Amino acid sequence: MSYQGYVTAAYLVFAAVLLWDYVAPRIRIRQLLRTARLLAARRAAAVASSSDNPAGELPR
Repeated sequence: MSYQGYVTAAYLVFAAVLLWDYVAPRIRIRQLLRTARLLAARRAAAVASSSDNPAGELPR
């Protein structure tokens, strides 16, 4: 009786999970950094537009 197929499958599953544990946090960190950069750019644009129009009037 040979367990070679079972052992091979178990190692492949282990390697896939190990790879996912390595890659998934990096993907999430990249998403969070991108979101933070976009938010900072939006806030900077809002501050810049409010300083261009100090009276708070709507643009025409």
